[in-house]
Amino acid sequence: MKQNLGHFPKESNVCNCTNIRRASRALTQFYDECLSPSGLTVTRMGMLHQIMELKHPGISELAAAFRIDRTTMNRNLKALLADGLVILRAGQDARKKEVQLTELGTAKLQQAYGLWCQAQQDLEDYLGREELQQLRGSLAKLEALVP
Repeated sequence: MKQNLGHFPKESNVCNCTNIRRASRALTQFYDECLSPSGLTVTRMGMLHQIMELKHPGISELAAAFRIDRTTMNRNLKALLADGLVILRAGQDARKKEVQLTELGTAKLQQAYGLWCQAQQDLEDYLGREELQQLRGSLAKLEALVP
């Protein structure tokens, strides 16, 4: 699914943070449109993928992986729970709850994966491989501002 790319350049703001936040919102909207046939947003797909990768993470562990607080993660998980994409199970420590994908969650993640791969390719075609690699390096460096 080729997206309509190429409406640049947008006027830059003097505030670097504003530019990055605007770009982040645009990129999120782009991925959400690409993933829409799966019924997942890029945020939900990312959460499902992280749950799969971490193999039954606790809520705090999942929140740390996304650099958000536990309360926000709980709020985000409620929607996944309500849609039957994840379940919460008691962990080895009774105080800890683990998040696990359901069969439906796994199926939705697999369905979204092909769409996500196409979005990744579309973005690489738009920016070029070298510029995309530079962007990834810059973003990693920015994220390291706050360990």
